[in-house]
Amino acid sequence: MPMNRRQFVHAAATAAIGARATDLLAQPHDVVVKGGRVLDPSLRIDAALDVAIAGGRIAAVEANIPAGAAEVIDARGRFVVPGLIDVHTHYARDLEGPAICLEDGVTAWVDAGSAGADAIDGQVEIARAAPQQGRILVNIGRAGILPGGDTMDLDLADVGAATDAVARHRDLVVGVKARLTRGVAADDVEVLRRAQAAASAFDLPVMIHMGQTASPLPAILELLKPGDVVTHMLAPPPNAIVDEAGRILPAVLAARRRGVWFDVANGRTGHVRWDIVDQVIEAGFWPDTISTDGNTTSRSVAGVVDLPNVMSKFLNAGMPLDAVVACATVNASRVFPHLNDRGTLHVGARADLTLLDLRVGVFDFVDNYENLRTDRRRLFPAGTVLGGRWIPRG
Repeated sequence: MPMNRRQFVHAAATAAIGARATDLLAQPHDVVVKGGRVLDPSLRIDAALDVAIAGGRIAAVEANIPAGAAEVIDARGRFVVPGLIDVHTHYARDLEGPAICLEDGVTAWVDAGSAGADAIDGQVEIARAAPQQGRILVNIGRAGILPGGDTMDLDLADVGAATDAVARHRDLVVGVKARLTRGVAADDVEVLRRAQAAASAFDLPVMIHMGQTASPLPAILELLKPGDVVTHMLAPPPNAIVDEAGRILPAVLAARRRGVWFDVANGRTGHVRWDIVDQVIEAGFWPDTISTDGNTTSRSVAGVVDLPNVMSKFLNAGMPLDAVVACATVNASRVFPHLNDRGTLHVGARADLTLLDLRVGVFDFVDNYENLRTDRRRLFPAGTVLGGRWIPRG
């Protein structure tokens, strides 16, 4: 079954992982995850299998692996998937953020522009101290997210300040964020040009916040290069990715063909409306990545809650489960180079796994416009393995 429009297996990571496989097979197992249904789109696996871990890496994915003296994690009745990756968060705002999303199954995250150059140092330190892998996009607005608009004062879109910030933290800053909504950016096209200038100095991607822009979306998309990311892809008009008849805009299709990524970023306000979700999924323009746009308060927000909850929306909207899982694992691992050894259970890969419960019942889901849908299936986080270490659900 096809899992998305993208090819899921990335050759460079596979080669590096394969070089370690022989050594790992010879080691005694430290941990065995037993009895679960292993679902790994990168390997096209969907079967009842065990996962053995040695030295913090995947040692085997097979049926009936003897546990021996290893720690055993009982995964019966649960899905075992590669560790979830959330490519649009705001978890670097607070020290508690990384630990909260780790309990929710997120083993790698990217903070999407919470801070600009003026405050990037503190957020980099939060990412550096995180238990899992955290990385930062610097906001082209040097003061970061502002109630009155990040770059309504165009002077705040400071290329020099942004490039200096990247240069100081080249190991943890992995891109540039441009929020382009009307009322956030005074001149969205110029702000994007400045973001591209800062990113191009280091061959980094730009992530744009689309929807309700002053400029037509095609004018914005034509400035994007391969590897850039369009986030909030399900925002309604004006300037949605669909026209009045629900057809995907030609400029959107052209952007995907040349290598631009399209990301969900559920969030709270103005980013997701059910009719747009239906039109986009019906058109077969599935997201490349599913992300939360979440922060430390998201568990109390009905529309977000956690990454598995956001994934559930697309499962109920008609995407197959393997495609949904791919959007938060192997697809996400291809967006930023630092993630390219993640999102897989290939032997030799880092042992990051997420256990998920898929429950059948009556569940409420909310878009960003307080529209309620009731559906039958929902994914719940049930525990995480991070680098071979079991992190139970709190």
